[in-house]
Amino acid sequence: MTHQISAEHLSIERIGEILSRNIKLELSADARKRIIRCREYLDKKIEESKQPIYGVTTGFGSLCKISIDKQQLSDLQKNLVMSHACGVGERVPCEIVKIMLLLKVQSLSYGYSACQVETVQRLIDFFNHDIYPIVYTQGSLGASGDLVPLAHLCLPLIGMGEVEYQGKIISGEEMLRVMNWQPIQLVSKEGLALLNGTQNMNAYAVWAMLQSARLSDWADKIGAMSLEAYDGRIEPFTHAVHAIRPHAGQMQTAARIRELLEGSELIKQPKVNVQDPYSFRCIPQVHGACKDTIAYVHSVIDIEVNAATDNPTVCPDEDLVISAGNFHGEPIAQPMDFLAIALCELSNISERRIYKLVSGTRDLPSFLVAKPGVNSGFMIPQYTAASLVSQSKMYCTPASADSIPSSQGQEDHVSMGANAATKLYQVVLNTEKVLAIELFNAAQALQFRRPLKSSPAIEAIFEAYRKEVPFIENDEFMAPHIARSIEFLRK
Repeated sequence: MTHQISAEHLSIERIGEILSRNIKLELSADARKRIIRCREYLDKKIEESKQPIYGVTTGFGSLCKISIDKQQLSDLQKNLVMSHACGVGERVPCEIVKIMLLLKVQSLSYGYSACQVETVQRLIDFFNHDIYPIVYTQGSLGASGDLVPLAHLCLPLIGMGEVEYQGKIISGEEMLRVMNWQPIQLVSKEGLALLNGTQNMNAYAVWAMLQSARLSDWADKIGAMSLEAYDGRIEPFTHAVHAIRPHAGQMQTAARIRELLEGSELIKQPKVNVQDPYSFRCIPQVHGACKDTIAYVHSVIDIEVNAATDNPTVCPDEDLVISAGNFHGEPIAQPMDFLAIALCELSNISERRIYKLVSGTRDLPSFLVAKPGVNSGFMIPQYTAASLVSQSKMYCTPASADSIPSSQGQEDHVSMGANAATKLYQVVLNTEKVLAIELFNAAQALQFRRPLKSSPAIEAIFEAYRKEVPFIENDEFMAPHIARSIEFLRK
């Protein structure tokens, strides 16, 4: 099965499907035609124009006043890719690199970048053969796009840099030899088209959106199980309460919890406690606000996926080559910071429910073991969750609030979107871990409510979970159980 790269709208959900089903890419005939037309237009423009064209017949950044001889235009592009590959730090995960490749191909396919068809096809070949260029997490200001990480992404096109292929790291030169490919000979403007753009930070954003939908769903399911285990009340989820404050996410969450607990014996039991703590009672308001944030960020990232973000923009229909700022990461940097806050809040309220479950109240044993004292039980998983939440709160300081001028002041306001992206990645992973720990606790606590049963929906989750993670009678090595809980959420 293949996916045709075209001008048709590419959704975030479709990207998830392409990745999960290992669907191959191919250029549509229309995309190929647009790419060729733009390339031919720029070649003609260079021949006819007496005016310098930024990045095409001039240097880059603050070197834009220096004109380049036509004989050196190819060297200019190759030098650009080499000189900008200055990444440091950890490797960008392969799953993010694969999204980067897809997004770069999609952006170049619109025919506003003046790339060669051969160059775009080689990026498709990387994607289809699971060739992952080695890219580093640090170095991008998210302003002229992701110059540094995209330079590393594209070095293997010219036989440089490194890639991971079939589980091994090899040089770009060796990769070309193994695949029996020739290095791409970059032409005018092409290096700039490859390096300008938001595909690094946007790849993180796409990945985070795919995870956010899953984690938001799990937060409701796990929160409902915790509510049952804590002998909580259903009244705060009544439709009439939320109809008079009708935020979309709040209404959706309340309805979801009512649905999840339909048919529960536990929720129908007479309650001694008049009120529940906020972490239970305010699930619709908190989870709902997170849903609203996820929906907003989704709308922004959806636009970015379907955009051309390099510079200059080549518009054959208008006979224009314009140096502008579509590479600037601000439109997605701020939303990524916002998404980090929302996901952190999902983990924040989750950790509070964990704390209540182990607190020895509402007829639950201290730390959720029958014989506390000789057993520490679930005392320390809450510590782990608290540590993760604290770290995520640190990552919620907005990267997009900062700017440091670069390129001798020519690039005097930058988005820091790549930093927003990498810290968002960590917040997603932390939130997943905290929710997994809550599920670990909630399932343990629910078992102390037997013989009463929860709803069919919650009991189905419980039974599936118990096939992976057992009830804890006495102290055990807990880390493997937490690891299996995380994997359970991923399945």
